Amino acid sequence: MNIHPTAVVESGAELGAGTSVGPGAFIEAGAKIGADCVIGPHVVIFKYVTLGPRCRVHANAVLGDLPQDLAFKNSDESFVRIGADCVIREGVTIHRGTKPGTATVVGEHCFLMANSHLGHNVQLGNRVILVNGVLLAGYVEVGDGAFFGGGAGIHQFVRIGRLAMLQGMSAISQDVPPFCTTHGTTLNSVAGLNIVGLRRAGLTPEQRLEIKHAFKLLYCSGLNYRAAVARIRAELPPGPAHEMADFVTASKRGIVGYGGAASGDAAE
Repeated sequence: MNIHPTAVVESGAELGAGTSVGPGAFIEAGAKIGADCVIGPHVVIFKYVTLGPRCRVHANAVLGDLPQDLAFKNSDESFVRIGADCVIREGVTIHRGTKPGTATVVGEHCFLMANSHLGHNVQLGNRVILVNGVLLAGYVEVGDGAFFGGGAGIHQFVRIGRLAMLQGMSAISQDVPPFCTTHGTTLNSVAGLNIVGLRRAGLTPEQRLEIKHAFKLLYCSGLNYRAAVARIRAELPPGPAHEMADFVTASKRGIVGYGGAASGDAAE
């Protein structure tokens, strides 16, 4: 373990074997840092934060500060839980849950780039990537493998489906179904399917065809969403297409609309 002499690690903070702490960093009593983590210069990690093993936290990131919620009571215990093998770049902020006993959760192998923000009670799946300046408001839920382009802003309580890809500067206040891409210039606008992401994730050609068919039923058939979901379940086998149907059925905010295909995004 290597702790720089200018770092402040309070008694009661737990640091795993092999973890290093850079100059000027502050780790509050009660924080739990896993093995082989690298905590960069001037990082602040408050109590109620659990950081999994092999994470790297870059300069000036702040983990576990109070939620930006006027209803929050400073006496409430709430948490931040970050999984293994995450990279948290410069200036990232992650706030803890706003209600007693709740948590903001980051999965494993996530990559949060510079100055991105997770509001209270955000739930990130595994292998999620946030490019610089992405802002996720409170209670946003993100599926595994989702990608957010730089400067994307997500309204509170929105859900982003698995392997969705949001273009830079996307403004989203409704749910984005799994496997879809969004326009970066139009509010709540889906552009097509994340074709490259589907291939990289190992979905079979048959599964990709099923997803394309489901997308067309949702967005290009003229059917309302309820009828489109019924057709998906009737015409397609269980699997990723039904995942899209289940996501739409569970939506409380409604799903983003179709804004026309962008280059490389069409569901042809």
